[in-house]
Amino acid sequence: MNNQSNNKLLSLVGGGPGDPDLITLKAIKTIEKADVILYDALINDDLLKYASKKAIVQFVGKRYGCHVLSQKEINNLIIKYVFSHGHVVRLKGGDPFVFGRAQEEIQTARSHGIKVEVIPGISSALAVPASQMIPLTCRGINESFWVTTGTTQSGSISADINLAAQSSATVVILMAMSKLESIMEIFSKYGKGETPVAIIQDGTTDKEKMVIGKVNDIFFKAQYANISNPAIIIVGEVVNLHPSLVKTYINEYFMDNLLQQVNP
Repeated sequence: MNNQSNNKLLSLVGGGPGDPDLITLKAIKTIEKADVILYDALINDDLLKYASKKAIVQFVGKRYGCHVLSQKEINNLIIKYVFSHGHVVRLKGGDPFVFGRAQEEIQTARSHGIKVEVIPGISSALAVPASQMIPLTCRGINESFWVTTGTTQSGSISADINLAAQSSATVVILMAMSKLESIMEIFSKYGKGETPVAIIQDGTTDKEKMVIGKVNDIFFKAQYANISNPAIIIVGEVVNLHPSLVKTYINEYFMDNLLQQVNP
């Protein structure tokens, strides 16, 4: 193709949480204009229908436990295709700036004098709980939420899990199924054994699976339900607002308030 008339450009595009309809209009327009699209494993293939028939479309396979190419190899591909074709779209699941390693690709592009733009996407950390009607914040229940990875670059459990487990915040944990049992032990250590937990696999897609339990039993429930990555783990009292639990939760809430009024 070698379209030298195009400006050399890298577009980091968020593809959303999985449902192909949950992508922004700007992202679609950017995909349509791309000369090359390098896409990740978590991208819904339906999004590739927006690509030009002349565009090069290449799978680069970045997700937890699935690395077709190393990050260095992806960086090299970006540089190669920008200089040979012009406009490269790096299509990532969710939002590029939420555990998307976008900064590494930005630095690589800028070091070669390549212009970079970012098209934000809907993060699975927000959209997947919402799709199941689990709010991350709710007045009277919590005042904040954490979004954290389950594991660090070295494969160990993130130290932030210990901090999050001590708070009253909703905790959303990504890329953590391989460490689920150990992470729940941390929450139990801080007295959270009865805190509700939801795990949603392949959220917002037709393959979605979900299991709900508590910190002290969710590992076994997830095993029984055969839940695996890609999955979102939600720890917090807001899980009780899921439609399957909300009636029981509301009844208990009003009963507790009634008892407090009777026995102040």
